[in-house]
Amino acid sequence: MNFEDLLTEQRNRHSTHIDQVDTADMVEIINREDQRVGRSVQKQLPQISQAITLATKRFDAGGRLIYIGAGTSGRLGVLDATELRPTYGLEESQTFGIIAGGPEAMFNTIEGVEDSAELGEKDLKKVELNEKDIVIGIAASGATAYTVGALKYAKSVGALTIAVACVTDSPLQENATVAICPIVGPEVITGATLMKAGTSQKMVLNMLSSGIMIRSGKVYQNLMINVVPTNEKTKRRAKRIIAAATQTSTLAAERALDRADNNVPLAILLIETKGTIAEAKALLEQAGGHVSDAVKLSLQA
Repeated sequence: MNFEDLLTEQRNRHSTHIDQVDTADMVEIINREDQRVGRSVQKQLPQISQAITLATKRFDAGGRLIYIGAGTSGRLGVLDATELRPTYGLEESQTFGIIAGGPEAMFNTIEGVEDSAELGEKDLKKVELNEKDIVIGIAASGATAYTVGALKYAKSVGALTIAVACVTDSPLQENATVAICPIVGPEVITGATLMKAGTSQKMVLNMLSSGIMIRSGKVYQNLMINVVPTNEKTKRRAKRIIAAATQTSTLAAERALDRADNNVPLAILLIETKGTIAEAKALLEQAGGHVSDAVKLSLQA
């Protein structure tokens, strides 16, 4: 694959003279190009849906959600994993991002690391990758050696491999169980894939991770119910979530949260079913941790 021939590296005819227009026209050009991103992601919804379905099955069975990439793509993966943990009450072992060059590469450019397929494989071996895991390889070009090497190794051990790229028929795609490829076209600034490509990757990762969390029962209605109330701020948030979910007062939410020993899903179920702690726990276990399903089961009883 000739890197210079990649769509992500081509010149954008709509922004050829962006350095000569006034600021109002400049931002208009950038915004107009950004509007292409949503449409490109929309065309990938079937692949995103498939990836969520397959990943949820592994995640619920104890598989880890692992992001890997270099440069901007790697940083986006680390960001998604880092934000997932407090939002959905996950342990660090359940989801994390790996970036070529290690933690320092989050803030500085580490020369040469993205060109090593062996390093991508080595970094996954360090975390003892296994067949239960989910690996999301992110590379705008679909050709970054580090990420391709990582996904190739992940595929060899039987892990679920998901590629997120902005080109088709790439080496990354060849090693993916599911390939998600929003085609955003040439960047406003030639080769600056932190722009449209980065935006599309962020949108895809948001949808993937949020979808997996929803399907895993960590959302009730549209509320993030796996928040862990460890301090006053998170306790207030937990009470607001319970009150909103059950359409009751914050005082009733507080009482339920105390009864449930700070377990938000259990507190919601206590209010929704008006049952005992033991009954709520049994329903939640029967429903695989899904509050909506547990409520339905209680109505059938």
